[in-house]
Amino acid sequence: MKLLDLFRLILNNLNRRKGRVALTAVGVVIGTAAVVILVSLAIGLQQSANEQLYGIGDLSLIQVSPNYGEMPIVMGGGGGGGGGKEQVQIQTVITNQSLKDFAAIPGVESVIPRDYLMASGMLQFNRLEAGIGMIGVGVDDLGSMGLVAQQGATALEKGTIVIGPMIPMNFYDPHYRPGQEPPPPPDLMGQQVKLVLMKWDAEGNEIRKTYQLRVAGILEENRTESDWSIYMRLDEMTIYNEWAMGRRINRAKDGYQNAVVKAGEVDRVLEITETITAMGYQAFTAQSFVEGINGFYVAMQVIFGGVGAIALLVAAIGIANTMAMAILERTREIGLMKAIGATNRDVLLIFLGEAAGIGFVGGLGGVFSGWLAGQIINVVALVYLAGQAAEQGGLPPSVAASTPIWLLLFALIFATFIGFLSGLYPALRAATMVPVTALKYE
Repeated sequence: MKLLDLFRLILNNLNRRKGRVALTAVGVVIGTAAVVILVSLAIGLQQSANEQLYGIGDLSLIQVSPNYGEMPIVMGGGGGGGGGKEQVQIQTVITNQSLKDFAAIPGVESVIPRDYLMASGMLQFNRLEAGIGMIGVGVDDLGSMGLVAQQGATALEKGTIVIGPMIPMNFYDPHYRPGQEPPPPPDLMGQQVKLVLMKWDAEGNEIRKTYQLRVAGILEENRTESDWSIYMRLDEMTIYNEWAMGRRINRAKDGYQNAVVKAGEVDRVLEITETITAMGYQAFTAQSFVEGINGFYVAMQVIFGGVGAIALLVAAIGIANTMAMAILERTREIGLMKAIGATNRDVLLIFLGEAAGIGFVGGLGGVFSGWLAGQIINVVALVYLAGQAAEQGGLPPSVAASTPIWLLLFALIFATFIGFLSGLYPALRAATMVPVTALKYE
């Protein structure tokens, strides 16, 4: 039997029993729609989580810190005495050689040393004061760290600072009296500010030193450390810290407080992080959170898809029952087909094609219903979540249910395959019927 003839025969047989086919296909529609909706919700949750996580900063950056820890070693006793364990302090500081070692790791694009201010300090602007969190970075432009300026520039020059967008919120009037209207956050762009550093001598006397700095840029908000930080050149930070410590800093011994390793590709971040950790340093990257979250949501997609597949299993039983009844009703027809030359293979393909056709029709309806339900969920959920975000001051998600093309194709193919499997046993029964017995069947 030619393929085109087989296809026409299958369509005619399905068309003869429209009501039964439609009722059977409804179960497949429900099961397929359940798979599409549940997996779409899981994918939408994953995308929303990733949007929030991608807001935590550049995922190609790895924060490296010195490793200060203890390692137990076994001490052997002399003269036959027993051994014991002793804790030995291990220190792995970030030296200039460490920076070279990090840069030599395959996939590393750049290495940026950083130091934090080791003295107490504050910023003064006119009558206002603010606490500070200053970071010295060994780079000429903060753009190398993925930071963007909303005003001014990200370039670090001598005597200048680049501040986070929340720094102006820290300023207050030290002479504020109850009942007074608090001063608004100052506009610091391009302004000269005073940096007042403080330390105490052995007798407890306070020692102050003042520097004049110019605000060269204000960064865009990205809800990370940079929002509340003040950045300056590393060599100037080194001068401040040496004044606070009362001695020169020896990088071979004291090292750097932190280093930022930038990977050329996000896909290699975890590999580079593991390499740095194996070298004895503490390494952290936000990419590890993203990988963990993605793994969780992939498992959720599988679970949700399995729950929806249960409905398809019930529909498969319906298809098998429909095909079994069809064989009983068409036993003489099967005998007649075999009597005029149809082979077992032809009969098998006819009934398998009808079962797969029911799965395909139900799959089409389920795919469309699932996609439409996903769009409705998106509209309703996003309106509700936008209202919740406005009340709580957060950012609303951009998607609640996401239905990619691959999911629709997979659901349609899976529904067709379920129909095919459901009709396998009834089709084998039909194909193995003896023609004479089938023709005598009443």
